[in-house]
Amino acid sequence: MSSSSQPQFRYTQTPSKVLHLRNLPWECIEEELVELCKPFGKIVNTKCNVGANRNQAFVEFADLNQAISMVSYYASSSEPAQVRGKTVYIQYSNRHEIVNNKSPGDVPGNVLLVTIEGVEAGDVSIDVIHLVFSAFGFVHKIATFEKAAGFQALIQFTDAETASSARNALDGRSIPRYLLPEHVGSCHLRISYSAHTDLNIKFQSHRSRDYTNPYLPVNPTAIEGVMQPTIGPDGKKKELESNVLLASIENMQYAVTVDVLNTVFSAFGTVQKVAIFEKNGGTQALIQYPGLSPSMKMLWFPFCFFVFLFLLNICLHY
Repeated sequence: MSSSSQPQFRYTQTPSKVLHLRNLPWECIEEELVELCKPFGKIVNTKCNVGANRNQAFVEFADLNQAISMVSYYASSSEPAQVRGKTVYIQYSNRHEIVNNKSPGDVPGNVLLVTIEGVEAGDVSIDVIHLVFSAFGFVHKIATFEKAAGFQALIQFTDAETASSARNALDGRSIPRYLLPEHVGSCHLRISYSAHTDLNIKFQSHRSRDYTNPYLPVNPTAIEGVMQPTIGPDGKKKELESNVLLASIENMQYAVTVDVLNTVFSAFGTVQKVAIFEKNGGTQALIQYPGLSPSMKMLWFPFCFFVFLFLLNICLHY
């Protein structure tokens, strides 16, 4: 029997196929519990890291006699049950089964729930999130939102294995400093699994992306840099300066693609993003530049419309 003054067993409990284990090593893992208990029968469920000190656990056997067998063995053995050299105290549980062994955030899946601590919405763009997580595999979809927990993102991978690789590598880590705005000192990633398996992305925007569907409509009011016009001193609408242009494509005899628009508008500066969408029965496009200068060029030169048609004609007939 154990030389400890604390009894290894409590005999007052009614036998149950669920055993309560105490005095476990800190953050004892499921594999260690199974290794200790499997000589006595089949383990059907476990619940680890219970209690304020995370040193308790529950183990559920498939049959009541298997649990009784384990308790009886160690009650009569000169060697106590041990995990990592620590004596484990065993008793019957007052529960007859383990319910909700794992929270949804611990059940592996292909969608990760990421909480970005230390930042506000807008401090970390969806493109930065995509860059960080795509290092571990193809990212299908991303949706960002704000909750009581802070700025969060749902990130969908192809399978749970890829998602697990990303979680194991990034949970508790920080986004590289050079990818963050100057006013953000640091941010930490807290990652769990989501119960979602397929995100429902209705629009491409600065808050949500579906990288598997290039033809998904774009939400113009949600694209970065797009602003609503204000009223000028003359009572007319005044367009605010923006690094994103909204182009209406009319009377085109040929199909206009993203590649064509990128070629055309690259004549005025580096194009970061291009999106085509249908609105009010017509075709429109959003073209994003790094800053205001290229966008203003399109407004300063009255002949740009003709340049646009000229370049477009060349591209379409190339």
